[in-house]
Amino acid sequence: MQKKLKNTDLISIITPFYQAERYLAEAIESVLNQSHQDWELLLINDGSTDNSKKIALSYHDPRIRYFEQANKGVSAARNIGLSNMKGQYFCFFDADDYMPKDSLKSRLTMFGFDKSIKYVDGVIVKMNHDLSRHKSIWFPKYIGNPLKDLINLNAKSFFGPSWMIYREPNRKYLLNENLTHSEDLFFYMELAREGGVYAYTNKIILNYRDTPNSAMKNLTGLENGYRFIESQIREWKELSESDLRFFCFKYKKAMSLAYLRKMKINNAIRIWF
Repeated sequence: MQKKLKNTDLISIITPFYQAERYLAEAIESVLNQSHQDWELLLINDGSTDNSKKIALSYHDPRIRYFEQANKGVSAARNIGLSNMKGQYFCFFDADDYMPKDSLKSRLTMFGFDKSIKYVDGVIVKMNHDLSRHKSIWFPKYIGNPLKDLINLNAKSFFGPSWMIYREPNRKYLLNENLTHSEDLFFYMELAREGGVYAYTNKIILNYRDTPNSAMKNLTGLENGYRFIESQIREWKELSESDLRFFCFKYKKAMSLAYLRKMKINNAIRIWF
């Protein structure tokens, strides 16, 4: 059954930032330029000491809301946004990325096709630091409940924090603050456990800036994130032993290859034991 959407459906955009003075203004401007204008942007300063705060406070649009905390990490910062959001839908948006003008509209429209759709993704373009060159393009390729797809780590429904999510009434949304890496993957897994269909638009929803400081380049943090997820999902009764073994195989293979690319041979071997 098609669900009727209104032009006034409010979308909460949650953007933590830390030392983001180089790119923050571009990120904010990309939100201001959205074709769907019923949004709120929650900017959470995670203890920045550069000019990021000044840049954030220079915008006086009432839809932009500013928060700050001591440096506690991205999960804690996102949780401030999750606890203060007002939208019927929400999404995360990193401070060094850029939204094409139809990013919100194209994802929001997808919710209207079926009331079972709870998560909407789209095409993501990985770009260099100044957004002048495409490096690769990621296309989602999955429709349905995404839990098993996320467990399989096959990248059909997960690139990063790019989902737009329907906000269930009276539900509390929080990320695990023990995680510094893969926190968005685990958050999506927890949501998918509760049901709902993942769908996607064929439009580009995000220009992802591939920078030297990307969290994905911190291999120790990434490994710790995967190991934490492994420890948690072992308690999930809806997963079989085969599911768990495959998750472990996939993340260990990915980490081993990543360590080999960095010539960290001992780590590439250690991950398997």
